[in-house]
Amino acid sequence: MEVVAWELLEGIAALKPVTPQKTVKASGNGYGEFDLASWIDEHGIRVRREGDWERGGYRWVLEECPWNGHADSAAYIVRLPGGGISAGCHHDSCQGNGWREFRQHYEPDAYAGKTVRLGEYKTGEHGLVPVSPDSSWPEIGQEAFYGLAGEIVREIEPHSEADPVALLVSLLCAFGNAAGRGAHLRVGADTHYMNLFAAFVGESSKARKGMSWNFVSDLMQEVDGLWASSRVVTGISSGEGLIHHVRDRREKRNEDGEIEVLDEGVADKRLLSVEPELASLLKVMARQGSTTSAVVRTAWDGRKLQNLTKNSPDAATNAHVSVVGHITKGELLRHLTETEAANGFANRFLWFMVKRSKELPFGGEWHKVDKEPLTERLEAALRFGRCSLEVNWTEDAREVWRAVYGPLSEGKPGMFGAVIGRAEAQAIRLAALYAVLDLSREVRREHIEAALAVWDYAEESARFIFGDATGDPEADAILEALRATGTSGLTRTQIRDLFQRNKSAERISQALALLLKMGKAGQVSEETGGRPVERWFAK
Repeated sequence: MEVVAWELLEGIAALKPVTPQKTVKASGNGYGEFDLASWIDEHGIRVRREGDWERGGYRWVLEECPWNGHADSAAYIVRLPGGGISAGCHHDSCQGNGWREFRQHYEPDAYAGKTVRLGEYKTGEHGLVPVSPDSSWPEIGQEAFYGLAGEIVREIEPHSEADPVALLVSLLCAFGNAAGRGAHLRVGADTHYMNLFAAFVGESSKARKGMSWNFVSDLMQEVDGLWASSRVVTGISSGEGLIHHVRDRREKRNEDGEIEVLDEGVADKRLLSVEPELASLLKVMARQGSTTSAVVRTAWDGRKLQNLTKNSPDAATNAHVSVVGHITKGELLRHLTETEAANGFANRFLWFMVKRSKELPFGGEWHKVDKEPLTERLEAALRFGRCSLEVNWTEDAREVWRAVYGPLSEGKPGMFGAVIGRAEAQAIRLAALYAVLDLSREVRREHIEAALAVWDYAEESARFIFGDATGDPEADAILEALRATGTSGLTRTQIRDLFQRNKSAERISQALALLLKMGKAGQVSEETGGRPVERWFAK
């Protein structure tokens, strides 16, 4: 039985189809579909040592990690025995980075236009091969483009390279925030206003994630210029900073018994935070003592925002906060921690995979479009939505909701389950938005169907991004290794060696217990003539 090296595990995602007649020389750097040695030289990557690796592979140990500057031989590039390429760094802070991220560090456009995704592969005639492009890319139902929102997207779409999904959701987020705390929908003791948190996830910077906002911003400037110019901000870097933008007036009584104003506060409690680098926010949240995650979660809930530190006494009541963020899939997987998935930060966001819809070398002709009919209707919908009214349900909408409520509220395992754990609430807010855009005091069947189409796309996007990840990095690494070994499985000792013996037996036991509970792995006990050996297999 052979121990599976960590580099081999990380390289699973990069495996290429193997032609049976083709072999790799016992020395050298592999065969020449991609001249890795020349690529390393061309990009000035300093190598500490290099040599043969794992029976036909070749490894370069690097002087410095490209991501965090580690200079302790932790970073590497490997040409696998089958011809695939792996790269990475053994430090915990670099986990999730592979060859794709390594190459993009030196060639940002290396994968522009390519859609074969990391970690997606199937069993072919000669081993693991990448899934064909776009085979599992989510598709959105046309019901999502119902009503005024759909009409606006159809007007913009010919003039934009942005994904129609990004155009639609950006519009819903903007409208829901500009409407403020007017129209709402009650479910039990909960009151849902129309503020959304949405994140657009692209395979790379070329997904045209940010372009969608420019068109929506242009429309909203016509409809509510004051909101567009003063209540849309960028770069919220802390919980304190978010609260400051919607803070209450602060007063105190002086020695003469008179009221003294310490801070006039902010009268307009609407705030839309557009975050072109959502990864930066995730990094801030990872810092010890950061309150950002808690404040963002509370803002989605609509509860009072408050700092607990003496140096930041701000508080905010009745704040109406929305977020539109942009991030790449690689950044999201690296920086969204298990903690943020478990504590409810992630499921307050709707996650949407987006990509460039078309190529417009000279741009469109949006400036020539007569926008007045659209802006007039949008302005009327905003006036309606700002009224303090409770949105109710028609009976046919109730029938649809009864049918889908069970599946929506059913818990799902792993990171994917944690990210979509607020499905019912998200669908309700979306349904209210479609109703108000329709100038309706009731959610009708077409409104809930439109909302469910958007939610379904968000759920499938989350599945596409997180797959069957458990949310536990050690468990996920073990599962990948078990899948790589097939029917051979791994013993406890071999699993421990995956982590170069840097993880305790207790931590590994916890990870294995999680895989067992989720039905992703199983174990058998093998008699050896002495102490039985525990062997694990992927299911």
